[in-house]
Order: sequence, then structure tokens, then C-alpha cells
Amino acid sequence: MEHKTSNFQAKSPEMDPGIWSRLPEHLLEHVLSLLPLKTFLRLRPTCKHFKSLIFSHNFVAKHVSSSSKSPFSSFLLFSHPQLRHLYHLYDTILNAWRRVPLSPSPPLSCADADAVLLSISHGLLCFSLPHSSSFLVCNLLQKSSRVVNFPKKNFRFELFTLVPSPNGYKLFMLCSCSGLSNNAFVYDSTRNLWHQFDRVDSFLGDNFLQEGVFYNRCLYFTSPEPFSILCFDFETWKWRRPAIRLPHELTFSRLASDGSDKFYLIGGTGRDGISRGIKLWELGGDGENWVEIDSVPEMMCRKFMCVCYHNYEHVYCFWHQGLVCVCCYNWPEVLYYRVARRSWHWLPKCPSLPEKWSCGFRWFSLVPELFAFV
Repeated sequence: MEHKTSNFQAKSPEMDPGIWSRLPEHLLEHVLSLLPLKTFLRLRPTCKHFKSLIFSHNFVAKHVSSSSKSPFSSFLLFSHPQLRHLYHLYDTILNAWRRVPLSPSPPLSCADADAVLLSISHGLLCFSLPHSSSFLVCNLLQKSSRVVNFPKKNFRFELFTLVPSPNGYKLFMLCSCSGLSNNAFVYDSTRNLWHQFDRVDSFLGDNFLQEGVFYNRCLYFTSPEPFSILCFDFETWKWRRPAIRLPHELTFSRLASDGSDKFYLIGGTGRDGISRGIKLWELGGDGENWVEIDSVPEMMCRKFMCVCYHNYEHVYCFWHQGLVCVCCYNWPEVLYYRVARRSWHWLPKCPSLPEKWSCGFRWFSLVPELFAFV
């Protein structure tokens, strides 16, 4: 006797819609917070209430606590004047360029043709809109944005940094206007207010591309020769000089940090302003001395010195998901150090870059966060 196997598969019973409608709101939010984020995003267009949950602080807190890791990849964002308003992404997990470029949000595309990307932090992007005398902070995943007017008319600034805070963010910058030169201005998103602070007594940095480095609730900067470190404390709202000794024979110095635990120094070493090598240090446990971690291999170092022509004001650094990135304003590649493997690498050029290109290469760390509020 032959036995026939049935391909019939029982369907899962569907929940009566009436049950959903009678669920208390807090129970419904709890159930939805357990869904994978991508599944929840697919549900948003089906209900106005579901769509509004993404802006609910209670729902966000529940979802974050139930999610073990981010559902998104992490990227290095590439910007260049010849690719106006097209910000290409390099996926540092897949080690590949994304074919589809990241275009600006609708508020940006219609706000100002001369918009300039200034800083990225914790999933938020901040642009300068010169013609409207304002900044635009946006979250591309949420498609949300906020316009922040300049604190003064004809406002000029430098060392702009987007700084994360527990319930929002801060915009930090030094004013370069006459009469207010080196005065610090800070915008607090939680209060929607500008604050002005006393001018710093030192010339900070020799590089308009290098942002302040956020570490241990302070924003750190380096000064040109004689090299020193200065920081702005967001708890006391005052400038101070930390007791951190710098290595000898530096030709340039840049800082990088993961924001909380790790603090790095990247510097050229040599004499008479000429770098013969590049080294990486980590701040030791005593908080005062640097511990050498590694040196850039000789051939990589020679290449980097050739492309920057010893113009160290073109060099800037930042941290990205376990990578210390060293960039040059006039070169389309990134030299980066993978901390976990203790190895140096070159990032390949963007395939969309024209064969004939000029200087103006800007790189940023972009780690998308759906729940970063503007």
C-alpha cells in the first residue's frame, strides 16, 4: 500500500482585530517594542498610532532596552565639492562602497543650495545654511529636522562640533567675528537656547577641519607649537588645561576618542617641523601620560606624507567603530588603524569620484540611530 504525503500545512490562527483594539495602550506598546526594528518600520504606514510611536520617548526606551544591538550597519560618509549634495557611504562592516548614494533630506534639499555638512554624531547630521543664517540638524532615518538660527547676525565660526548629550545634543563653536573672537557659543537642544562663554586664552588648532574631541564629558583641542591640550568642560562650562603630558618631538598632533573609555593621540614625529614617522598613543590609566600603541608602517607613512606635502593643517582624525581614521583634505583615501587587530590599512577611493578631482575631501563617521531626536 502506498502512502501519500500531504503537502497541506496548517495556517497559523490570526488574532481577532477586536482583541488588538481592546488592548490597553501600554500593553500594545510593549508588544510592538519586542518586534525587530525593521519589522516595526514596515508596520508604521498601516496605522497613525504606530507611526507616532517612533517619536515616543517611552516606546523608544522600551525598544532600546529589548534590543541587544543596532539593526543598522556603520558607515564612513564621504563628501566632496564635485559631488554636491551626494554623500556616498562606505560600509565598514561589509568593507564595500554602497552603490546607492545617500541624498540629503527634503528639508535640506530645498533649504539652501550652498549647505555645508559640518559634523555628524550619534546618527545626527548638522549642516550650515549660510544664506538663511542658520544650522540644520537632521536624522535621515526619521526624516526629521530642526532649524537653529545663528546666535548673531553675520556670525562666523570655527571648530564646529556636534556634541551628544543624554537627552539631546549641543552645538559647540568658537566665534571668529571681530570683537567676539575665540568666544565659545553653545546651543543646547533640550532648552532650545544659545549660551555664550568667555574667550579661550589660547589659539586652538592649526586645522579648521579638526573638530573638538568629546571625551569624559569634555571637549578636547590641541594647540599648535608649543603643543598643548585644552578642554571645555560641559559640567562647569569652563575652559581648563588638563595635566596631560605630550610626547617630545611632535610635528603635528591630533586627538580621537570613542567618547567614553578610549582617548588617542595621533602625531607626527621628527624635527624642524618635518615628520619622519607617525605614531599612535593611548592615554594611560593615570590620565596624565600617553602609552605608545603603534607606528604607521614606513611605506604607508611615506605615501601619507607625500599626499599631504607636509601641510599638516590638511590632516584631521576621528574615531569610527573601533577604527582610528587619519584623513587628508587633499587626498581621497583614508589611512585607518583597526584597534582590535592592531593593523593599518588604506580605504579604497570612492568609485564615483571623477578622474580629475580637486582638494576638498571630507570624511565623517556615520552610525545611523533611529532614536536620535533632533
